Amino acid sequence: MMNPILIEIGNINIYWYSVIILFGIFIAYLAISSESRRFDINDGFMGNLLFWLIIFSIVGARVYYVIFNWSYYSVNTNEMFEIWNGGLAIHGGIIAGLLWLIIYCKKYRVRVAKMTDIVVVGLALGQIIGRWGNFFNGEAYGPETTRTFLENIHIPNFVIDGMNIHGTYFQPTFLYESLWMLAGLIVLLIVRRQKYTKIGQLTGIYLMWYGFGRFFIEMLRQDSLMFDSIKVAELVSVVLFIIGLVVLALSSRGSKFENLYGEKDENEIKF
Repeated sequence: MMNPILIEIGNINIYWYSVIILFGIFIAYLAISSESRRFDINDGFMGNLLFWLIIFSIVGARVYYVIFNWSYYSVNTNEMFEIWNGGLAIHGGIIAGLLWLIIYCKKYRVRVAKMTDIVVVGLALGQIIGRWGNFFNGEAYGPETTRTFLENIHIPNFVIDGMNIHGTYFQPTFLYESLWMLAGLIVLLIVRRQKYTKIGQLTGIYLMWYGFGRFFIEMLRQDSLMFDSIKVAELVSVVLFIIGLVVLALSSRGSKFENLYGEKDENEIKF
């Protein structure tokens, strides 16, 4: 298992998990901001949206995690806010962030689907990076395995060494998800460059891609959040996939010349 502490300064510890998560958020912010400028979206509008989106997503991710680990945190209440030790559930972050985005966009009469299309590429990029925080924390791992198996799937030696947790090797499901989202990011970038991509299609593809991959990866995970005997992430992944399918179907209706993502619409993205 990797050392979760990056820097020790007296009694203050700076954790790899915190640094990597913040770095992922920063890169996602840059990617989303860059795309928004392509459509000449007001910087004040976008800056305010993203600032609070990040705050609410982090809070939502933590609250979600604590709720499904309530048997532990109800006893260890002092640890509820110690997010540097891990414990941010991406599904909680997506739900909270989406609710804020909808409320904010409705307030300023900005089209929600257009904004989610802009956000999902940065979100996927942040997920690719953020999963490595789980690696340094020794979490988000799969079933017990052998060093030989890990060597045979041709992953770097430092990852293999890091998957030796308390003397036992485990499958790196954090890596599976990071690579899956890397492939998804490539798909999103290709689709985004197409001339006839419609508003809502990027969002639909993201939800389907992440939901599909996470469902099967979650089947391998040994530290899943549970509701009774059900893995919560599997259930949520199915819901995300279905929502994505509906969004993709609805956004694909009509003429291929209508409702295009690449078009600048003064009435939809400015105020």
